[in-house]
Amino acid sequence: MTARILVVDDVPANVLLLQSRLNAEYFDVVTAENGPQALQACAESAIDVVLLDIMMPVMDGYEVCRRLKSDPETAHIPVVMVTALDQQSDRVRGLEAGADDFLTKPVDTLQLLTRVKSLVRLKNLSDELRLRAATSRMIAMNTLLDGPEKATHERKILLIDERDSSAANICALLEGWATIKHQPDPQAGFFEAVETLPELVMVGTGFKDYDPLRIVAQLRSLERTRFTPLLLVANPEETDMVMRGLELGVSDYVTRPVEPQELKARIATQIKRKQFHEGLRASLTETLQMAITDPLTGLHNRRYLENHLQALFDRALKRKSTLSVMMTDLDHFKQVNDVHGHDGGDVVLREFAQRLRRNVRGMDLACRYGGEEFIIVMPDTDAGAAQQVAERLRMAIETTSFDLGAGKPSINITVSIGVSSLNSPDDTVSSLLKAADRALYAAKEGGRNKVIATAA
Repeated sequence: MTARILVVDDVPANVLLLQSRLNAEYFDVVTAENGPQALQACAESAIDVVLLDIMMPVMDGYEVCRRLKSDPETAHIPVVMVTALDQQSDRVRGLEAGADDFLTKPVDTLQLLTRVKSLVRLKNLSDELRLRAATSRMIAMNTLLDGPEKATHERKILLIDERDSSAANICALLEGWATIKHQPDPQAGFFEAVETLPELVMVGTGFKDYDPLRIVAQLRSLERTRFTPLLLVANPEETDMVMRGLELGVSDYVTRPVEPQELKARIATQIKRKQFHEGLRASLTETLQMAITDPLTGLHNRRYLENHLQALFDRALKRKSTLSVMMTDLDHFKQVNDVHGHDGGDVVLREFAQRLRRNVRGMDLACRYGGEEFIIVMPDTDAGAAQQVAERLRMAIETTSFDLGAGKPSINITVSIGVSSLNSPDDTVSSLLKAADRALYAAKEGGRNKVIATAA
């Protein structure tokens, strides 16, 4: 697994030890001996994971972590604190600073590599989403990173644990802080997780006749729960199971006896990360939608038409069904812009798009083709039905004037429409559009405010 790991420690021997272990697994290792160097390395290099010592001169690891997590450019980089400190209070302080995990010196090689690989996979996912969403105007990284934590009633957690005493303890620890549902049966818990989509799923070890990692594998295999945070609750001696769980997709883990503040800090970190990734995915969806939508009218644009029309055409041929296309053009629209300005023209185009929506079916594809030209693709519609729709649209435009706004006169607009229909297996998308264009031209030449139909 190729990734760049930053090792930060003021003791050269510690740096060399971690560097040699990571190099043996073909990781690219960058080193820093203090906090400022670490911040500079993260700002200048594409770092995938930071292994950060806590006790350092100049700036301690807590402060380095806080600065990394508060900067939108570096907040997505996983941070593992490597320290000889083993007090619960130190771990909680690190988690509150934004650390993703801890490794205790002397560092176990298996734990080191398993945790690093797990976090690299997480970082790769984050990088992909961030890259795709980079051009979106809808994303606000600072809002996502610094936004308020979810309210108590929104922290919905599912605990799958057969051990009643363990489950009761965890439920008591989280009472008033989160809404937690306990499910002792592992298969019932799996189905409940898929159905209810909680903010986080906790899976306890210690089932009598069931492997808890099977739940992890099942949840990670489904699209609905692929990104749901999974927190494993294990016994201290179950190191091998924890390591295997991290490889399968466990997001984080706690060991019994569970310390309340550490548990809450880890849950809060996972939920916040989930929110961050959900925001990136939503941004990606918005970006894709913006790419195929005309910003003025809200209709699909020409790019979408060119990609989707072929699919509708191929489906019609395969099913031997009908398909019709309407090409519309607002009559004398240049005069509207000349007399009332482009703002007035925009009002007319938006209102035309609204009337167009009201006069076609939900299954029809309405697009702004360019300027004052619009195209409507009507699946499962023959020439006669398409002409009726076109005539209904023509009348809806002719009979109701267009209001340009307060203090401005209403104006009358008409529309010319050309209709073409799939007529032969030899027809193509190009021939269908050309036929509609010819029919539109004939309507214009014939005096405008007309519907002319022709076969492709």
